[in-house]
Amino acid sequence: MKWISLIAAILVPTAALSFETAPSVDDLTLMSGADVVVIGETHDNPAHHAVQAQIVTALNPAAMVVEMLTPAQVVELEKDKPGYSAKWEKSGWPDFDMYLPVFTASNAAIYGAAVPRDVVRDSYTDGVAAHFDGDVVLFGLDQPLPKDQHDQRIELQFAAHCEALPRESLGGMIEVQRLRDATIAKATLDAIDETGGPVVIITGNGHARSDWGVPSFLQQLRPDLSVITIGQAEDGHPPAGGFDVIYDAPGVDRPDPCDAFK
Repeated sequence: MKWISLIAAILVPTAALSFETAPSVDDLTLMSGADVVVIGETHDNPAHHAVQAQIVTALNPAAMVVEMLTPAQVVELEKDKPGYSAKWEKSGWPDFDMYLPVFTASNAAIYGAAVPRDVVRDSYTDGVAAHFDGDVVLFGLDQPLPKDQHDQRIELQFAAHCEALPRESLGGMIEVQRLRDATIAKATLDAIDETGGPVVIITGNGHARSDWGVPSFLQQLRPDLSVITIGQAEDGHPPAGGFDVIYDAPGVDRPDPCDAFK
C-alpha cells in the first residue's frame, strides 16, 4: 500500500519508551482468556508479523480475521496458501513472505475483511453509510463522529499527507477509515457467531487502537465480549490510540514519505 510509510510516520510520537519485543508467558495467558485478540502492525515491518505468527500459534484461535483480503480472496488463499503469492503481489501489500507465516500459524478459519478498491473509491465521495455491507444504524454509521474525534482524525490525515493537502479535502479519508473499521468488526462478529471463537484480528495499528478503531465497534455492539488490543511499536515509539499491550521492534528503513508531494 503506497501510504504505509506515511501512516507509519504520523503514528510515531516523539518520545521513545521501552517495551518488550515478544509476548511473555503471562501475556499469552492473558490473551488466551479473551474472546477477541486484536493484533496491530506496521504493514511493512517483518518483526511485527513474526510476533503475530507467534501469538496465533500459541492461541490457536477458531478464526482469524484479516484486513488484507476480501472474502473472495480468502477462498483463493485457502486453496494453496504458499501458491497465493503471485496474486498477493498484485494487491499492493508488502512482501507475502511476511504474511504467510501468520496465515499458516494455525488451522483457524480465515475471514476476509478487506474493502474492495471500487467501494473504497466510492466511499471517499459518498460516505461510509452508503457502502457499508451491514446494518448502518446498528453500527452507528448513520451518525457523524463526535467533533473532537473528527478534528483529531483530520489532523492525523493532514500530517500523514505532509501538510500538502487542504484539511477540507480530507474528510473522505476518514469515511474510508470508518468503513474499514466497521467491516473488520462485522467480520469479527460473524466469525464469533459461526465458530464460537476465540478470534484473532490481523490489522494495522490504526484499526487496532482501542479508542476509535475496531475494538470500539466491538465494545459498542457486544459489550460482553472480552477484547485484548495489541499495538506494535518501532524503535520504542508507540502507536497512537491506546492498547492493552505494546511490543517493540526495530524500525524499517523507508524513503521519506513526503517525497511523493515534492
